[in-house]
Amino acid sequence: MLKPAPPLINRHKITNRRGYTLIEILVGVSITGLIFSFGYISYRDFARRQSLLGNARRIRADLRLAQEQALAGKKPSSAECNEEGSLNGYDFYVDSSTSYRIQANCAGTPVDDKIVEVGSEISLTAVPNRFTFKVIGKGTSLSAPAIITLTQEATENTQIITVSPEGEIK
Repeated sequence: MLKPAPPLINRHKITNRRGYTLIEILVGVSITGLIFSFGYISYRDFARRQSLLGNARRIRADLRLAQEQALAGKKPSSAECNEEGSLNGYDFYVDSSTSYRIQANCAGTPVDDKIVEVGSEISLTAVPNRFTFKVIGKGTSLSAPAIITLTQEATENTQIITVSPEGEIK
């Protein structure tokens, strides 16, 4: 019969390891930091794009609002618009690189209906900077399409909105 082999004797002291070494902790923290930084950069870029798209949507909605109010012949409650036939339409007016206005055009006198600030990171330009949606489906005061450009200064991303002389908003 065979005798069982004697157990191997480990000449090294067996220690009970608990916890992590400093190198393991530093590697884990470094990997976590890299993942977080890439995620933050992606989120920041996404948030900037969404801000630009949101402002473009808001301007399109305000253009449609001005157009609808002109088509309906809706007069604001002001002394300039009380007379019959005094409403010529609604103006869209870019008055600075960060704001625009929707104004009722009553007998040539603008009456503010809505003033909007687009935000500090976005620059707004329009060619021409003022045009009118005429009452009762008479189109606009434009002879060529109006081009409204929103530019995000940090990323140089742009959104372009066009309004045709017939009043089509794209």
